Amino acid sequence: MKRFVIPILTVLAAALVAGGFTVRHALTAPKQNAESIVFEVAEGSTLGRVARSLEQAGLVRRAWAFEGLARWQKQGASLRAGEYELSAMQSPAEILDRLARGQVRTHPFSFPEGLTAAEIATRFEEAGLAEAEEVLSLVHDAEFAAALRVEGDDLEGYLFPETYRWARGVGARAMVEDLVEQFRLAWAPLAEPAKARGLSMREVVVLASIVEKETGAPEERPRIAAVFLNRLSRGMRLETDPAVIYGIPDFDGNLRRVHLEDASNAYNTYKIPGLPPGPIANPGAAALRAVVEPNEDEEALFFVSKNDGTHHFSRTYAEHARAVNRYQRGHR
Repeated sequence: MKRFVIPILTVLAAALVAGGFTVRHALTAPKQNAESIVFEVAEGSTLGRVARSLEQAGLVRRAWAFEGLARWQKQGASLRAGEYELSAMQSPAEILDRLARGQVRTHPFSFPEGLTAAEIATRFEEAGLAEAEEVLSLVHDAEFAAALRVEGDDLEGYLFPETYRWARGVGARAMVEDLVEQFRLAWAPLAEPAKARGLSMREVVVLASIVEKETGAPEERPRIAAVFLNRLSRGMRLETDPAVIYGIPDFDGNLRRVHLEDASNAYNTYKIPGLPPGPIANPGAAALRAVVEPNEDEEALFFVSKNDGTHHFSRTYAEHARAVNRYQRGHR
């Protein structure tokens, strides 16, 4: 009987060694050189389904090995749904760790200063992140605005221009909350200086949105803000074209005299004194700061475009009229 024991043990040992090698090999990265691919874990996917999909995508050598590893590490129920950037150069342990931690693929989203909420909503839709209609519904939700602790009945003016990164499926509500949270971070250091000037959050945002639309030259923002503050302090109308345009439904790009004389347009600052009823765009940090910290030495009450991205500033109407003739009518 003993003469059979050694051969049997030898066979068992060989089988164990071979099995161990097979398992170890199955738990190595399939390739030494490979591009990353997008792999999606659908909501409600089982461990087995994920393992089979990984094998079919060439990301793991054997589904059974990945599934066994997940169960051994007690992470079988921890895999999170979402899009992932994975590579066949990663080991099953590395892939499992990424899926269990929910290290999903994110998508960048950015927009420049001075866009309206409608324009930002369109960009959300174009990026495939959310429907424009859903974004605008949130923007105009007074209860939502109140919950986010901003002044006013909607979020126009509080959608802060910045670069964001989100995973697919985050949801429009969470993304809009992020935009407003960035505004609040930018507003925090400006709150006290604004209060010292007697300006509320809403007033600063409204005026900053006008400054943003009036000039693209960074160095001019404090001067433009000073001009409008000078006019307000003297009881003069702001007479700013971008505000009038904001209040014109389906504006065709041609501002006419009839528009400037339309007193029914609540944003017509040629007819209605003071600030318009709300922001006309979403300003960035520089425009917000320009309103709170304007050019204190600026005595101008007027400015006109020089058609090169900058403006000519005037203290008197006579000087302004000459500048208009020079820069807008081609007279010298």
